[in-house]
Amino acid sequence: MSTKNTVLAVLEEHAGSAVSGEVLAQHCGVSRTAIWKAVHALRQAGCSITGSTNGGYILHNATDIINTERIFAYISKHYPQFSDITIECYPELDSTVTYAQRALANCGALRGADGMLTAAGKRYHRALIVAEKQTAGRGRMGRTFISPQKTGIYLSVLYAPCGGISKPARLTACAALAVCRAIKKLYAVDPRIKWVNDVFVHGKKVCGILTEGVVSLESGIIESAIVGIGINIADNPASFPAELTHVAGSITGNTAINSVGRAALAAEVVCQCLALFEGDTHTAMQEYKQLSFILGQRIEVCPVAGSTEAAYEATALDITDDASLVVQLLDGTQQTLLSGEVSLRSAQFAEM
Repeated sequence: MSTKNTVLAVLEEHAGSAVSGEVLAQHCGVSRTAIWKAVHALRQAGCSITGSTNGGYILHNATDIINTERIFAYISKHYPQFSDITIECYPELDSTVTYAQRALANCGALRGADGMLTAAGKRYHRALIVAEKQTAGRGRMGRTFISPQKTGIYLSVLYAPCGGISKPARLTACAALAVCRAIKKLYAVDPRIKWVNDVFVHGKKVCGILTEGVVSLESGIIESAIVGIGINIADNPASFPAELTHVAGSITGNTAINSVGRAALAAEVVCQCLALFEGDTHTAMQEYKQLSFILGQRIEVCPVAGSTEAAYEATALDITDDASLVVQLLDGTQQTLLSGEVSLRSAQFAEM
């Protein structure tokens, strides 16, 4: 652990009380000057720390610093079975999905002909890429995903199972379920899911998920997937256009987000994702269905995501184990949707 993070951990343990520079230096095995530099870096990161080397340092506020060490510490404590995953954390990226695409393009094959992980595969299979801010966040169908600093968390989970990925929609559905599990566990609120990949809290969308596959030109198999997840934790009205304020929401609303660190949320999400990716499909999809708020509802179906052409009304009946949506048309016939978009009337959203 770096000096900065060790200092932060000690100050958090004694929050509200003074800890001398000498004690911190002894604990970290560094000089007092190094402690002063670490405290200065923590202040720049947003920590409210008063005092000096001679008078002792006092941490006054809960912190929400996100870095590799904090994510790893949470995973090691709560999910040791996933403590071998690669974690990369950045203050800013264009997009975690785009970054992951570049990383995979540059590293070569993740698995050999025998199905075993290569050196690159050991790095990027079950890997986590995190950014505090995205300058070119991506949503479905080329849409922009607004990704402001400090009030959200943006991450991508890289996954390359042996044999490839045959049902990418299921990964997306499992990711939505993973986000719901993490939000409920850490924030004690009850999120819901709109098929296939939108997570809602109090009737507004708080999370978007974009899944992209990497296809082998030789085999035509989807060898790996990048599951991009963006979560709005607290309200940030200045960052969102007015036309989105009735749709976009956040987990905590206008309250402070420091009660749950973003590092904990990122760690919880990736571990829940991996557990669901590698768990029982039927059990996961039963839980997914219980969280869906469209089943039994009249919906508008857009067969081609992003286009209202050929849109039609139907009733959502069921969600299959491969995350397909079964709908009943007005004439009584049924269809199974592998992809597309659905929506409810705004009045119905308000009731959710």
